[in-house]
Amino acid sequence: MTDRWAALVAALDLESKVRLLTGASLWALPAEPRLGLHPVVASDGPQGVRGTGEVPGQTGLLAPAPSAVGATWDPAVAERLGRLFAAEAHRKGVDVVLAPAVNLQRTPVAGRHFEYLSEDPLLTGTLGAALVRGLQEAGVAACLKHFVANDSETGRTRYRARIDARTLREVYLAPFEQILAQAGPWSVMGAYSGVDDGIESAPMLEHRRLLRDVLKGEWSYDGVVISDWAATRSTAASANAGLDLVMPGPDGPWGARLVDAVRRGEVDEAVVDDKVLRLMRLAARVGRLTRPWAPGEERPPLPGRPVPPPPGEEDFAVLRDTAARATVLLRNEGGLLPLDARRLTSVALIGPNAVQPYLQGGGSAYVPAVRTVTFEEGLRAALPGHVGLTVHRGGSSRRRAPFIDPSRTSSPDLAAAGVRAEYLDAAGVPLGTEVRRTGDWGGFGSFPPGTHRVVLRTRITLAEPGTHLLEFGCSGRFRVELDGETVHSGQHDRGVELILESSHSHPETHRHPVSVGTEPRHLDLTMDLCVVDADGYGRFVTAQLRHLPPGPSAAEEITEAVAAARRADVAVVVVGTNEETESEGWDRPDLRLTPQQDELVRAVAAAQPRTVVVVNAGAPVLLPWAAEVPSLLWAWLPGQEAGHALADVLLGRAEPAGRLPWTLPARAEDVPVPDAVPVDGIVDYTDGLHIGYRGHDRAGTTPAFPFGHGLGWTRWSYDRAEALRTLVRADDASPAGADGPALAVTLTNTGPRAGREVVQVYAEAPDDGIDRPVRALAGFTCVSVPAGGTATAAVTVPLRAFQVWDEQTAGWRARTGRHRLRIGRSSRDLRLELDVEVTTDGGGTVLRLPATGR
Repeated sequence: MTDRWAALVAALDLESKVRLLTGASLWALPAEPRLGLHPVVASDGPQGVRGTGEVPGQTGLLAPAPSAVGATWDPAVAERLGRLFAAEAHRKGVDVVLAPAVNLQRTPVAGRHFEYLSEDPLLTGTLGAALVRGLQEAGVAACLKHFVANDSETGRTRYRARIDARTLREVYLAPFEQILAQAGPWSVMGAYSGVDDGIESAPMLEHRRLLRDVLKGEWSYDGVVISDWAATRSTAASANAGLDLVMPGPDGPWGARLVDAVRRGEVDEAVVDDKVLRLMRLAARVGRLTRPWAPGEERPPLPGRPVPPPPGEEDFAVLRDTAARATVLLRNEGGLLPLDARRLTSVALIGPNAVQPYLQGGGSAYVPAVRTVTFEEGLRAALPGHVGLTVHRGGSSRRRAPFIDPSRTSSPDLAAAGVRAEYLDAAGVPLGTEVRRTGDWGGFGSFPPGTHRVVLRTRITLAEPGTHLLEFGCSGRFRVELDGETVHSGQHDRGVELILESSHSHPETHRHPVSVGTEPRHLDLTMDLCVVDADGYGRFVTAQLRHLPPGPSAAEEITEAVAAARRADVAVVVVGTNEETESEGWDRPDLRLTPQQDELVRAVAAAQPRTVVVVNAGAPVLLPWAAEVPSLLWAWLPGQEAGHALADVLLGRAEPAGRLPWTLPARAEDVPVPDAVPVDGIVDYTDGLHIGYRGHDRAGTTPAFPFGHGLGWTRWSYDRAEALRTLVRADDASPAGADGPALAVTLTNTGPRAGREVVQVYAEAPDDGIDRPVRALAGFTCVSVPAGGTATAAVTVPLRAFQVWDEQTAGWRARTGRHRLRIGRSSRDLRLELDVEVTTDGGGTVLRLPATGR
């Protein structure tokens, strides 16, 4: 087959081959009849499959965020989600889903922290491989991203991560290598950022050592290396480094420039041929390759693949179960949870996120949901009819004002509510007008061809006495005038970078106070915007008009919420983040919730001893009051079934079986990597191997809740650990994921309810003078046990747990000596031990284990 494809490719002229190496559009790849190549279509995918935007108003299934999937610690859950994503891709005509994202949660302030699975490479690699299998077994390509060390957002299109070779291999490359070995993803996405590994320093898409030598050479990767969108900045350098496909298209740095580079001898034509063959292999795998057809001939039919019915209750049940399983019970003093609905008469649902839940992170992960179930809706549906439910915000958690109410705006000359846009060409000649009833023109691009400027005009009416805040946010080159006075302006004209840094959807804003007396005030607003040309992302303008009217203060809203909590049988307080906080495009400045949220929790807990606090966030936030509340749940960014899943947990219909996939710090000063701000264009990974919980272990700090922590509904005793084989021989050249020792861990459910436990194994290496983590996750498994029951969990520890990357030989070698395997419920709750003696002989590595541990 490959020989036949190679002959077809060889028959093409150079221009035709190079044309295939840049996208035909934002999401689709080019077709080529002479190869039998049909268009292959990609879509964003970490929290669902968004689609290509070609169907106006298209919605889709919105899953819990990847960090919630990480909290399940369950490959079966990840694989099930992969199958669900594949069905959604089939519905939307998508062949490549840009997921999973397997970068590591190196710093808790990273903007895409919610989009990554874990701070640990083994947990990330295991769950990532399962999600890839679920997708690809259904004929949809996974795209593993972002290769490699694109772990933060600040300056992400420009910085280089400086990482020593051992850290790169043992930590940041590890999940990619494991997933490639165990699941064989059909595409890999190269990152915006670059890497300096001490041998080569280059942007990722020009990094020969990592792309060509490691990924394609050492790891024998036969799939397609795709650029992150608009990440390619060179021609010959990126082509020779191992990049196969520039996205998006049809423009970019390859095309005619790559043809010229080949003819000048800067790029070998065989390199181009290899890229085309990889694209053909991808197309064949997703069912988009047929026999060649001649120009003018009718295209051969593609292999049929069933189109699933529209999303329905069965799909919703999967998402509901996933969100409930991911929920982590951090604290439950006095057994307050689960609630007994039969004994309730009233519940007070309180908090800014109780009123407006945050269901998904911002950026490319965003999916317009087919439906959403709020926390209020879920509880109302689950509680018996005799139980009263009141809802109180308890103050806003937002740093920005909400978008203006359209009823406060009126379009000049047209006597219509809304904002009037006038479209002008470069000479100022009008091309048309439009009125829209919204203050959000974020990334707006529906204007006539030839539009150079968009001028927005409206009259704002402010009636309530007091101080109003008007807030303006724009991108690019713009000027904002209020009653003829310029109040905000900008000269930023970097095109694509506005997209990549999310400035088009999250622009900096300017606040303007307006005092209103007894009579209403009318203000004329003009926003003059130059159209931004963002290459493959199209042309757009961004304008946001926000308004905060006078109203109750945060203190007044908290007082009202506290009174409601006192009257109720139980208070459920939901706090957390929102779209201002967790998103692609920027990192958070710190880990704090807004002050009014901390004040709200403390006030309600002081007034109502039966208080349950729910944290609705994808990434860590500081909880200075954690020890002051009896019950504490982490509900993540739970996706569309949020309300049903939380109700299931609160009322005991489902167990909160989640375990933290990252460490929750007690204090900001305890965070091993508090930020990732580049210095002179460099993000220096000075923490080395000590990412996440490993950094806390090295520093000796006590987190609020450790990596792997979660209580569930029951209690567990760990009875004994046994080696299933007392002698294991292995080869140092074994691939990532190769098995080492297999353990049998016997445990008993000593509590009153059936439960699901995550058995965790951590390896402690010998003290041989080599830098090492105090301990590192080396294996885990899930087991369900009825109340009072005993079960044996089988855990396999990979050979890599006993190896180190040797920089001198540039290879893996056994770390000889006595390793200790510690087994328990979290990285800080370890109950059993089993020693492994590692030696080497002429045949490789020998691991000797006692029959029974301690």
